[in-house]
Amino acid sequence: MAHQRQPGSERRGGRCRAAFCGELSGDAGFLPPATACSALFYGRSLLEQNPGGPLSRAGPRAERGGQRGRPGGAAEPGRPPASSMTPRKKLQGLVAATITPMTPDGQINLSVIHQYVDYLVSEQNVKNVFVNGTTGEGLSLNIQERKQLAEEWVRQGKDKLDQVIVHVGALSLPDSQELARHAAAIGASAIAVIAPFFFKPTNKDELIAFLQKVASEAPAVPFYYYHIPPLTGVKIRVEELLDGIKEWIPTFQGVKFSDTDLLDLAQCINKNEREQFAFLYGVDEQLLSALAIGADGAVGSTYNYLGRKTTLMLQAFAKPDLALARKYQFLTGEFLNFVIKLGFGVAQTKAVMTFVSGIPMGPPRLPLVDASEDFIVKAKAKLDSIVWPDGD
Repeated sequence: MAHQRQPGSERRGGRCRAAFCGELSGDAGFLPPATACSALFYGRSLLEQNPGGPLSRAGPRAERGGQRGRPGGAAEPGRPPASSMTPRKKLQGLVAATITPMTPDGQINLSVIHQYVDYLVSEQNVKNVFVNGTTGEGLSLNIQERKQLAEEWVRQGKDKLDQVIVHVGALSLPDSQELARHAAAIGASAIAVIAPFFFKPTNKDELIAFLQKVASEAPAVPFYYYHIPPLTGVKIRVEELLDGIKEWIPTFQGVKFSDTDLLDLAQCINKNEREQFAFLYGVDEQLLSALAIGADGAVGSTYNYLGRKTTLMLQAFAKPDLALARKYQFLTGEFLNFVIKLGFGVAQTKAVMTFVSGIPMGPPRLPLVDASEDFIVKAKAKLDSIVWPDGD
């Protein structure tokens, strides 16, 4: 997701670059002031996922009155159940953090999802999507709306999209569990969960306990943690979280890492290469930096309308042609730097996607408000003025 600010406020070590790039030639958010992001995943998966068994090291220790090694203080003996998940390919490449289209009166507009899917595939060369996340206003939607959107993306994406990842995080654990069961029932490719951020987990064990309760409702579905501390305020380092995590979440497959802490990301990648976790970066304007330390791809809002350009950056990085890759990253950054100064968030992303794609994305849901006409005119003129290395 691209950095946003409102006016007045806000070879992996030894890994071959060709494998990293995947089959890019054939396939193709938002944070608060000063860190807004939402991006991650590029290319297609190549490496077979090895679900493995629970790790040999002891699990996390419950902080308050619980049995050692059982998050949340569960007293029953024994280890978490093994996953029934079918082995899958590792997720790599660009993933569009989808926008939720709405009608002028603020209702979700399912009728344009079919057109949206075709646009991503044919015009942006993006075949993976992340539904109901930050860019999609997922936490501003009710449970029924989130289910309807997930169903429509899975239905319209059949035989067109490679993966439909559904974000099922919620402040309420029962709501998140219900959404996880629903995602599994409709055939979602994977689920992701954000940390609860009103009553926040204060340590690794509390966060894992919450995530495990959700993941266990979809025992055959790959699970991703959605790390976005600028929005959640949950600053538990992912490096710490991952230590022994498959003891408690056998379906755990990776992280949507929407933070600028590249040291934490680098330690995650360096220490977990054997696990074959997918690390998908979520700050669009810094993607090239994340790729350099071994990120597997990106999930982000700009891939809705700059997916093809970002794919060219990925191809350049994989050649390797770092000078060309930098040109694409700098030009993406030039556009984002311009719109951030105007005030850039979900509402403005909807406006940009509307004028680029021609698909009406509609207004955001309150408390967000529509992008101004002044923003639309200036953002369109800026994007049209950029001369890309490929001449388009």
